[in-house]
Amino acid sequence: MKIYTGSGDRGQTSLFSGERVSKDQKRIEAYGDLDELNAVLGALIASLSQAASEPREEIHAIQRDLFQAGAWLATTQDSTSLEVLEGLDPGRVEILERSIDRMEQGLPVLKEFILPGGDKAASWAHIARTVCRRVERRVVALSHDPAEYKSPDGLIGIITFLNRLSDYLFVLARHCNQLAGVAEIDWKE
Repeated sequence: MKIYTGSGDRGQTSLFSGERVSKDQKRIEAYGDLDELNAVLGALIASLSQAASEPREEIHAIQRDLFQAGAWLATTQDSTSLEVLEGLDPGRVEILERSIDRMEQGLPVLKEFILPGGDKAASWAHIARTVCRRVERRVVALSHDPAEYKSPDGLIGIITFLNRLSDYLFVLARHCNQLAGVAEIDWKE
């Protein structure tokens, strides 16, 4: 299979459901940003210490979830292709919440805002968190576009997952700093 086809040279791309659309559509922006988030998560995995095997496995599962969400975003609401796609399992949000709770147990209680950064893995987690928030905003905007979605209900699961994922990434950044012995820097007025 060739990686290049030339079919997108004039600013058009194909959706999973087969339609050709302009590359500047809200839908393309949303799943393009989602793809960026997945790539940033790959960089985060590469920067994790050997002691962080549990987060590594969690992030691999999250990457699979993001591919599922991307396929959903790349399919029009009226397409028969939706019949073969599964939505995100609501249980995935609960798994993220349990992971957040587990990591928070060993962390000091936050009393101030903290500056993003610290250990390399923590820094990548903060970058992933900000990209995740952008993806969430794009999907919310897409859900409000009646030309794309007659009802935003189909995207609620993705929006909820992204919202919880950004929380997970924030706590993961703090956890990575703790594993590396790097102190967080409080923001002060």
